[in-house]
Amino acid sequence: MLVSATEMLQKAKAGHYAVGQFNINNLEWTKAVLQTAQELNSPVILGVSAGAGKYMTGYKTVAAMVKAMDECLGITVPVALHLDHGTYDDCYKCIDAGFTSIMFDGSHLPFEENVEKTKELVAKAHELGMSIEAEVGSIGGEEDGVIGMGECADPAECKSVADLGIDFLAAGIGNIHGVYPANWAGLQFDVLSNISDAVGAMPLVLHGGTGIPDEQITRAISLGVSKINVNTECQLVFAAATREYVEAGKDLQGKGFDPRKLLAPGTQAIKDKVKEKMILFGSVDKA
Repeated sequence: MLVSATEMLQKAKAGHYAVGQFNINNLEWTKAVLQTAQELNSPVILGVSAGAGKYMTGYKTVAAMVKAMDECLGITVPVALHLDHGTYDDCYKCIDAGFTSIMFDGSHLPFEENVEKTKELVAKAHELGMSIEAEVGSIGGEEDGVIGMGECADPAECKSVADLGIDFLAAGIGNIHGVYPANWAGLQFDVLSNISDAVGAMPLVLHGGTGIPDEQITRAISLGVSKINVNTECQLVFAAATREYVEAGKDLQGKGFDPRKLLAPGTQAIKDKVKEKMILFGSVDKA
């Protein structure tokens, strides 16, 4: 059931759990996440980065695939199709394509420009019943060629952006895209607490969910994080399971080279990882 992410995240905030955003990269990713969400009776957000959207030949292709798969699989749990770290132009492309949610990442822009464009996109998204996420501060690491230095967000700026009418807010608190380095200092909970106090009931988003220790995830949820993004971890387990299959020579046994068989172990690994995260986030049976 495709919906905006607004209600599911408001419920998560009130219920002190988080909804997972699992980025999709192809048909296998999408099917694995949807089936696991249905199995666990969990709301879920399908994230689509600009790079993944381009790889799948465009946002219209992605939206058509997700809508058809949602219907054909008989998915009844709430599912949001969400643009991840979108530019101003990508937001409008996803609006036209039929996404149910967008993220405008203006964190690299001068703050006044971030506010101006976010305000415009809030009005457009809400006119169409879509949810919208904005970002303050920056997420460390690299995603789709955008490099962030991991600057922590200013709580006052967070409040200013929250007051524009967005539905949920991504705020840098020392989190990083990709694999965390050995010398990572951890999440800055004092910053998160101040931001949570500043924005009140606004659901907060934790990007870079891969590799954050479970106890830090749990603490972040207790301080207002209601959406947690996972991408790299699914990519890693998919690659590892596929490598094991090939190195065992199973692709050369019978018709093991058939893509439906070749990709099956990796797809199952994604299902297992998504299930693990949904249990950790507390979203099981919250649909």
